[in-house]
Amino acid sequence: MCSLGLRFVGHSTVRVELAGHAVLTDPVLTDRVSALTRVTPSATSADRADVDLVLLSHLHGDHVHLPSLRLLSEHVRVVVPRGAGDWLRGKGVRHVDELAPGEELEHGDLRITGVRAEHSGHRWGPRSTRGPQAVAMGHLIEGADRKVYAAGDTDLFPEMADLTGIDVAFLPVWGWGPTLGPGHMDPARAAAAVELIRPRVAVPVHWGTLAVAGLPRVPGRHGKRMRRLLTDPPHEFADAVTGATQVVVTRPGENVRLPGAVPGSS
Repeated sequence: MCSLGLRFVGHSTVRVELAGHAVLTDPVLTDRVSALTRVTPSATSADRADVDLVLLSHLHGDHVHLPSLRLLSEHVRVVVPRGAGDWLRGKGVRHVDELAPGEELEHGDLRITGVRAEHSGHRWGPRSTRGPQAVAMGHLIEGADRKVYAAGDTDLFPEMADLTGIDVAFLPVWGWGPTLGPGHMDPARAAAAVELIRPRVAVPVHWGTLAVAGLPRVPGRHGKRMRRLLTDPPHEFADAVTGATQVVVTRPGENVRLPGAVPGSS
């Protein structure tokens, strides 16, 4: 059986080792992202070692982070939502391919399928009309009889029920601030997504990694709320999930310890 290696690097960044390839989703590999700062241990060189495929879900700056992309080998294949390829090439990223929801591409022994996401695809957010825009998406990563779903940023949508046979689903359960804007799932909505998808394992992501610089240290209720939101959402998600799906809460920077019930887990 082929092993499936998974590491939650932080935020929406997951390292997937499958079928002889190392894949990164939405790589954020630095300690700062604009006004946000990393509140967990820094990403390491091992997180990006030997990566040969990058999957970008949408153009927001905490998902398409140009300084992080520049830390990777120039030979890495970068897959961006359809319509944003020229923009990314213009930023100096080489070997760019485009993908849209419903489309597939092959990468060696991997098959990557674009999946719908309910989220703004504009670089500067849902209210901007200037700058690059491309439809937001998630990804199915398939190889060696394993299927991994990386949702990117998304709210709940009914067609999640069409995603079948998922071994591991990486689902966002919060964000980086004290509130959530449109196009996101909180723990309860992420648990509802599990009910639709019914993966063998669900791993909560998009939590506990980034915060507005200084906010967690602010005295009073605002700082207290932010500190709670850096730790509680994945556990609230786990408590809300019912049924056969096993939830594996993994801290940013840690390997995902898959239960033995998932074939090929290591």
